[in-house]
Amino acid sequence: MPDLKFQIKRFNELSTQELYQILQLRSEVFVVEQNCVYQDIDGKDQKAIHLLGIFEDEIVAYVRIFKPGDYFEQASIGRVVVKLKYRSQKWGYDLMKKAILATQTEINETKITISAQLYLQKFYESLGFKQTSDVYLEDDIPHIEMKIE
Repeated sequence: MPDLKFQIKRFNELSTQELYQILQLRSEVFVVEQNCVYQDIDGKDQKAIHLLGIFEDEIVAYVRIFKPGDYFEQASIGRVVVKLKYRSQKWGYDLMKKAILATQTEINETKITISAQLYLQKFYESLGFKQTSDVYLEDDIPHIEMKIE
C-alpha cells in the first residue's frame, strides 16, 4: 500500500471540504466508534496547526498541534486519529512522528504535552512520551498526561 501523504495547514488555509472531512473523521472515531458524547468542536481549531494524513484524496489521519499556552502550558498535540480501516497500516506512528517533527519545525518547540487515552500509553511511550500524571477521566474515558521533555 502506498504511503500516507502529509500536509500542514493553518485553520484559514483549510478548504471547506478539508474541514468537513476532518470533523467527519473526528466524529466517526471519537463520538461514534468510542461511543462518547462530547463537544468535539471546542473553539480551539482556529488556533491549531492541522496535520492532515491523506490517502487517495481522503483525509484518513489527522492531528492538531498547539503552541505553548493555547491548550497546555507546553506545546501540545491532540485529536490524534486514524480512520479504522487504515489502522492496520500503522500510520498512527507515521502521523505522530510527523506531528512531533512539525511541532519542532512549525513552532520551534521540543517539549510536548499530550492527554493520552490510557489504552494507548505503550504506543505513545514508543514515540518518546513519558507518563506525567495519574489516571483521570476525560469525557468518561481514562486518560493520562504524557510529555516529551
